[in-house]
Amino acid sequence: MSLKTTLLLIPLLPLIGSLISGLARNQVGRAGAHWITILAVAGSCLLSVSVLQMQLAGEIGVENISIYAWMVSDGIRFEVGFLIDHLTTLMMTVVTFVSLMVHIYTIGYMHDDPGYQRFFSYINLFTFAMLMLVMSNNFLQLFFGWEAVGLVSYLLIGFWFKRESAIRANMKAFLVNRVGDFGFLLGIAAVLMTFGSLDYATVFAATPTMAGETISVMGGSEWNMLTFICICLFIGAMGKSAQAPLHVWLPDSMEGPTPISALIHAATMVTAGIFMVARMSPLFEMSDAALSFVMLIGAFTAFAMGLIGIVQNDIKRVVAYSTLSQLGYMTVALGVSAYSAAIFHLMTHAFFKALLFLGAGSVIIALHHQQDMRYMGALRKHMPITWITAWIGTLALVGFPFFAGFYSKDMIIEAVHLSQRWGSGVAYIAVVAGVLITSLYSFRLLYMTFHGKARWEVVESDEHHLPDGQLSHAPKESPLVVTVPLILLAIPSVLIGWYTVEPVLFGGWLDDSIYVAERNDVLAELSQHFHGATALGLHAVQTIPFWLMVAGFAIATFVYLFRPRVAELFSQRLPFLYRLLDHKYYFDEFYQKTFAQGGLRVGQGLWKRADAGFIDGFLVNGSARAVNWVAARVRRWQTGYLYDYAFAMIIGLIAILAAWVVLY
Repeated sequence: MSLKTTLLLIPLLPLIGSLISGLARNQVGRAGAHWITILAVAGSCLLSVSVLQMQLAGEIGVENISIYAWMVSDGIRFEVGFLIDHLTTLMMTVVTFVSLMVHIYTIGYMHDDPGYQRFFSYINLFTFAMLMLVMSNNFLQLFFGWEAVGLVSYLLIGFWFKRESAIRANMKAFLVNRVGDFGFLLGIAAVLMTFGSLDYATVFAATPTMAGETISVMGGSEWNMLTFICICLFIGAMGKSAQAPLHVWLPDSMEGPTPISALIHAATMVTAGIFMVARMSPLFEMSDAALSFVMLIGAFTAFAMGLIGIVQNDIKRVVAYSTLSQLGYMTVALGVSAYSAAIFHLMTHAFFKALLFLGAGSVIIALHHQQDMRYMGALRKHMPITWITAWIGTLALVGFPFFAGFYSKDMIIEAVHLSQRWGSGVAYIAVVAGVLITSLYSFRLLYMTFHGKARWEVVESDEHHLPDGQLSHAPKESPLVVTVPLILLAIPSVLIGWYTVEPVLFGGWLDDSIYVAERNDVLAELSQHFHGATALGLHAVQTIPFWLMVAGFAIATFVYLFRPRVAELFSQRLPFLYRLLDHKYYFDEFYQKTFAQGGLRVGQGLWKRADAGFIDGFLVNGSARAVNWVAARVRRWQTGYLYDYAFAMIIGLIAILAAWVVLY
C-alpha cells in the first residue's frame, strides 16, 4: 500500500464508519453500529502507528502531499492535502488510540440508550474531523477540520436533546466558539492577504520577509502584521481550547454522555487550539507581544480555573475544571516558546484525562447515574479496578514523580522559570501555585468518591428514579467493556512520560515540525540540566512543585478523610470567596446580562423602532396610507360629467400657455 493511500484511509475509515452507522442504522442494528465504527477507528489507529514506525525507521521524512485542488481563484490554489511530520504522527496516534478506547467503553456506557447507533456515528465523525485538522497542510483544510469538530461537539453535547440543560449547553458551546472562530477566520484572511497563499510551507518560508509589515486597525493605529495575525489565530484557539474568557462552554459540555466528555477533553476539540499554535510556531516566534499575550492568558486560566474545581461537587465538573487548568499549562508553555513541552503535556494529558473521565463514568454507572460526590464514598471495596485506575490517573495529573504528568507538567514549570519573556514572572507564580490547587481538588475527588464513609444507602424499591443517596442495589464493578479501556489507558498514564520525555523534549523529535528562535529556546537551556528520566524523577524531591503537591495531598487527606467539617467551615468563614468560586467568577452572569440580555434588548429596540416603527410603520404602511390619502382626494375629481373634464382641459391649456408666455 502506498503512503498516499495509507494517509487517505486514516481519516476516511472513520468517515465511512460514521456514514454507515448513521445513515443505515436500522439496517446494521446496534451491534453492527459499534462493530463497524470500532473497526474503522482501530484501522485508523493501526495505520497511524504504521506511519509512526516508518518515521522511527527513517523510511519517511517530512511528507507534504497534495491530494487535489479544490478551487483556483485569481492564481491562488485552495487544496486538500496532508503534511506528515513528527508532530502530525504524534497527534494521529494519540487521537486514534484514545478514540478507540472511548469507542469500546461506549458499548457499556450507552448500552441501554435509544440513540446508540447515532452516538457511534457521531464519535466516528468526530474522529474524522480531528484527523483532517491535524493532518492538514494548509489553512483551508485546517479551517474545515476546525469547524467540523465544532459542529460535531454541538451534536454530541446536546445528544440528549430532550433535556433543556443539554440544549442550552450545546448552544452555549456553539455561540462561544463562534466568537473565537471569528478571530480565527480574520487571522486566516490576514494570512491570505499578506502571503497570497494558504499553504503552510509557502507561508512559513515567507514569514521572515514580513517581519516589518504593518496593518492599520482600530481607528487607524498601526499594528505589526504578524502580531495581528498571531493574536487573531490565538483568539480562535481561546475558543476551541477554552481559555479565559472564552472558557465558559467547557464545564457545561458535561451535559453530553461521559464518553464524549472524555473525547472532547482528551483527544479532540480542546487540543485543537494547542496543536494549531504549535503548528504556527514560525509565525508566533516573530512576535514577542503575541507570545506574552498567549502566556498570560494561559497563566490566568491555569490558576483561576483550578480554584473553581475545589468547590465543585459534580464529579465530571471537577475533572472538567481540571482540563481547563491543564490547558492553561499547555498555553503557558506555548507562550514561553516551549512548544514541544506543550505538545508533550497534551500527549500525556490525553491518556490520564481520558482515564479520569472514563473512571468517573464507571462510578456514575455503578451509582445509577448519580454524579454528585456528596452522595458517594466508600466505593473502593465495590469497584477495585475503577478505584486503582482512578488513583493512577490522579497521580499522573498531580505530577507524582515517574508518572506521565510529572514529566510534562514539571518541564513546563521549569521552562517558564527560565523564560525572560515579559510577564513570565507572573506566569511562573501562577503555574507553581496551580500545583497545590491541582493536588487539593484531585485528592478531594478521590476521597469523596472512593474513601471515607458511604453517603448512600441501598433501599428496596421498584422505582427507576430514587432520591439522591438511595440505590436499589449495591454498587458493583463495571463490566469488562468498561474496565479494559481503563486498564489500557492506565498503562501509558504511568509509562509514557518516562519513555518519551527525552526524545520529545530534548532529542529533537519535533524539530521538523516546530521552529523556535534561538533567543527564545528555553528548552535548549533546560536540556543542559537534564540527565535522564530516572534522574529527573529522583531529583523531584528537591523541587518546590513536589512539596506543593505533597502539601495539597496532606490538606485533602486531613480535611476530607479526618475533618470533613473543616470543608463546611470554608463557606461559612469565607462566604465572599466561596460565592466567587461557586459562581465561577460570575462570568456566566456577566455574559448573560451583558451579551445575551443586552443583545435581546437591542434586538427588541431595533424591532420596535426600526422594523415595526420605521420600516413597517413609515415606509411600508406609511406609503400605503399616503397613497390611500392621495387617491381618496383625487378620485373626487372623477365625476363622470363631460363638462367637468372639458373645463379641466381648458384650465390646463390656459396654465400651459401662461407658463410658456412667462418663460419665453
